[in-house]
Order: sequence, then structure tokens, then C-alpha cells
Amino acid sequence: MHKFHFILSKQPDPALEESAIIQRLKEFYTALQDKRQIEDGLPDEGRAAHSDVWHHHRNEIPKALQIRIRRWAQKIHRHHLKDVEPTRLSREDRVMLEGCRNGAELVELRSAHHIDEIAAALHAEFPWLAEATTHVWRSLHQNRASGRLGARFAPVLLDGAPGIGKSAWGRRLAQLLETPDMIMDATGENASFGLIGSQRGWAKAGPGRLISLMLMRQIANPLALIDEIEKSGTPVSNTDKAFSLPNALLPLLEDLTASRWSCPYFQHQFDMSCVNWVFTCNSLRGLPEPFLSRVRVISVPSPTQDQINELVLREATKRLLAPSITAAITTALAEAFDAGHQINIRNVKRMLDLGSEQQARPMLH
Repeated sequence: MHKFHFILSKQPDPALEESAIIQRLKEFYTALQDKRQIEDGLPDEGRAAHSDVWHHHRNEIPKALQIRIRRWAQKIHRHHLKDVEPTRLSREDRVMLEGCRNGAELVELRSAHHIDEIAAALHAEFPWLAEATTHVWRSLHQNRASGRLGARFAPVLLDGAPGIGKSAWGRRLAQLLETPDMIMDATGENASFGLIGSQRGWAKAGPGRLISLMLMRQIANPLALIDEIEKSGTPVSNTDKAFSLPNALLPLLEDLTASRWSCPYFQHQFDMSCVNWVFTCNSLRGLPEPFLSRVRVISVPSPTQDQINELVLREATKRLLAPSITAAITTALAEAFDAGHQINIRNVKRMLDLGSEQQARPMLH
């Protein structure tokens, strides 16, 4: 994998930590002591016996000098922190950033054929999401042809009825790309804070889930899956300041602004242009136009009866279900379709789970 330097701001140098400076000054003092004794003509075996030259043992440092060394180290460290931003990070925060000092890894695609294999696997499992699969397939090929490193594609918004596999498609895409994923339900997060993070000074200030994942896994191109983005709401603070999740995402969805994104918590600039975005919604109503203009909106139809039957057969084979149970499920689904009922993936999964439970029951004698 290639290394990608996504932390743009200057970071504190571990070599200029107070403890590291103190250690180097002590080593310098000891080396200087040895040099002076050698210049005085004292042999190695005679230096310890002539400690009166220094009025202390060779490996000891006078108390007064230790205090001066500590003060020098503190002063040097403070001056160094003034040159980097921010100056008030905790030690734990610096440790998080330190892991990506030399860059984070970019998950790569092995070849153009690898992209075709990913698209083929997605289409076989989610044929009703063919348009979304085609979008990712073309975008991955375009990115590779342009010479840009890493597996990345243009942001996509899947709009469709609930329970038709939009989120499952996104999770499966992350598995096929072999990149870490961050799955967030927009209805359960506090506006943008859960994803983006909150500024220092807030009672519950902390980094966002996305940047935390990137720093923890040291991967620069994870896949971020945001479910039901239209239901995120717009909380308002006591000062009438709105915190809308779609609006907070705007600078992250364009390469120009994403490449120099400022984290509200770390107060560092990060290059987030490699992040892959998948959004889902049940309706476009309420989503701001600036957000919609930055993503590829794809209308996802409900799966057909044939596609549902193929899904049942595939899952039944994985679960080793008996043919009689599989036939019972497909028959029940056919009757539901004939009656005009709308069948979604959740209904199918529930029926397969019931079939697995039925098959696992002990035989009664």
C-alpha cells in the first residue's frame, strides 16, 4: 500500500518533548564530563577515583544542574509548541495523531480486472442496484485512469423505499474494496457532532467518528456509510446557530475543500479527499440543494419477484436449508406478490431466519 500524508498541519515533534530534551541534555553532560577527564589525562580506571574534579560521581548530576536542565527543557518545549498548531492538545490526542505522522495507508485496487470483479460480485448479489454498481464501477476506472492512487469513487446517494438493501449494498462494497467502513445512522446522531466532531470548550468535546476511524486504522480512504440522511434534523444551539449534518458535510464532498478540511476538535487541517461516501435516504424531501448537487443521486427500485427468488435460493444454499423449506418460502412470497403486497429484503431475511429455526428444531419422536 502507498502512504498518503493526510495530516497537513505541522505536528509536535516527539524529539522536542520535555522528557526527551532532558534525556539528551543529561547525555550531553555525561559525554562532556568524560571528554574533560580524558583531556586531563585521566585513564579510564582512574576517573572514578578522581571524582573530586567534579565533586560528584561520574553518573550523578548535581541537584542544581538538574533543576536548570528541567527549566531549559520546559522552555524549549514551550517555544516548540508555539510553532505548531494547536498548542493545547492532550497527550492522548497527540498519541492519536502520532500514528499517522508519516502518512496513512491507501487501500489499492490490484488492477482494472479487480474493479470488474468487484462490480460483477455486487451486481450478482444486488441486481436491482445495477445503476449504483455501474456508477461505482465507472468512477473507480476513471480514478485509476487518471493516475490517482487508492480505491476511491464519487459520492453517491441511494434514494429508495426502506428495506430494499441500500445499506447492505454499501457494506458489501466496503468488504469487496477491503477498506474499513464507518456506518452511521443519521437519525441516532446529534446532528453533525457524531460524524464531524465538536470544538474544544464544549462539555462533551471530542473528535468525530470518521477522523477517529482513520487515525485508529491508519487508512486514508475508508468508506463512510450514512443511513437515512434526510432524517438527521437540524438542532439549534442557545445562540440560534444551526448544526445540520448535510450542511456540515458540504466541504467534505468536493475535492478542493476536502483536501484542506479543518477538524473542529484537533484544529488541524486534514486531506479528506480520499474518503468514499455512500448515503441512503427514503425521500429527497428536506435535503438541501447544495448537498444534492455534490452527490450522484440514484433512484433505487424495489427488487422484482424474480430477483427476490434468486436471493432466496442463494441464501438458502448458504444456510443449507432443506428444499422443502426453500420451496415453502418461495411459494409464500409468490402468493404475497400476487396479492399486491410490497416485499422487501427485511421480509425475506425474516422468512429465511424462521426457516433456519424450523430446520434446527429437534425431531419429535
